[in-house]
Amino acid sequence: MLMTKRTDGEALTPESLVPAGGDPASMDAWAAELVARARDEGVALTGDGGLLTDLMRSVLQRGLEVEMAEHLGYERHAVEGRGSGNSRNGSYSKTVTTEIGEVDLEVPRDRNGTFDPATVPKHQRRLEGLSGNVISLYAKGMTTGDIQAHLGEIYGTTVSRETISKITDEVLADMVVWQNRPLEPVYAVMLIDAIVIKVRGSQVANRPVYVAIGVDLDGQRDVLGLWLGPSGGEGAKQWATMLTELRNRGVADALIVCCDGLKGLPESIRGTWPQATVQTCVVHMVRNSLRYASKKHWQTIVGQMRAIYEAPTLEAAQAGFDDFAEAWRPIYPAMIRSWENSWDEFVPFLDFPPELRRVVYTTNAIESLNAQFRRGVRHRGHFPNEQAAMKVLYLIATRKRPNRQDLTGQIRGWKTILNTLTIHYGDRIAAAGY
Repeated sequence: MLMTKRTDGEALTPESLVPAGGDPASMDAWAAELVARARDEGVALTGDGGLLTDLMRSVLQRGLEVEMAEHLGYERHAVEGRGSGNSRNGSYSKTVTTEIGEVDLEVPRDRNGTFDPATVPKHQRRLEGLSGNVISLYAKGMTTGDIQAHLGEIYGTTVSRETISKITDEVLADMVVWQNRPLEPVYAVMLIDAIVIKVRGSQVANRPVYVAIGVDLDGQRDVLGLWLGPSGGEGAKQWATMLTELRNRGVADALIVCCDGLKGLPESIRGTWPQATVQTCVVHMVRNSLRYASKKHWQTIVGQMRAIYEAPTLEAAQAGFDDFAEAWRPIYPAMIRSWENSWDEFVPFLDFPPELRRVVYTTNAIESLNAQFRRGVRHRGHFPNEQAAMKVLYLIATRKRPNRQDLTGQIRGWKTILNTLTIHYGDRIAAAGY
């Protein structure tokens, strides 16, 4: 570490300049002293060799060492590490760009290669400021208390919960812009679903969160919107309001809309986009069917349902359902009626080849997003208010996930899918100017 000499002969280091207390007065005095010493001795505060740069290096390096100790479960040279199955294995040099300049670090390694630091993540060459780190941790499901403890353990600093809440509130303006942004005039496929979370009002209540994902004519997936509904469960009336908002934001047409089997929802979809093909999610059909049946029959029932939804033609699917109904109507008549009532919205995907079937017959993309929502809210129990809930869900929906399959991005084999869509919906695609 760089050291500059004080006039009294004592080495001037970042550690020697850290104030003893953390109150505002001591921090202001420390800052003034730091600036004065740097000016008197001709030492830069930032940049290569700057005191703040060295202080940043010291903090980050300490954070990495603390993380490694937590990862291994023992401190350096501790006897507990003997025969533990993993140990330190040197380090590698890494330069990261920060808000105050470039910082050179020695990132520790473990022998098993399983150490994945959060202080300076792998492959990351630019560090966000405190606000960015706090928002990232918040989006990953950590509460304000969790973030406060994390910052204290890793960086040895105290940040109040109020400060953390204010930092996360920085995204609210962006969230409003995102929720009201203009959308594409036509979406090839739209996937809609809902998840239930707990939000405190006058009391803690279950609230549905309505989610819409669109696939545009270029095959690009995007989360179109999130809406927090009133307590009482998912409703077709609420969906009608959300779909109308999407239309008002520019969506003039949706070729195929995939949804669950909620009563009245197909009518709400067609009321918004009269020409839309409504496709009931096959996964929801299977799940709903099993609710009527004893577990001892599940394996057999699932096998017979697979023969229906994997049928090569509509005729084959109808024949498979006839056999299915004959076998189970005497035992589970409600299950068979649910299929009969949903049949018109179940069969559209059977006209398509496998490439397009995989896109439209299930709301898996939203199921994946909902799984991330659940991870994000798991440790919270419930949200204190609607704003806190929407803030977390927005951050999860828009957070990029490097080196992982993202919720956004182009669908594989899109050209083949687009050719199929053109055969079925050519006039409407042409009307969109595509």
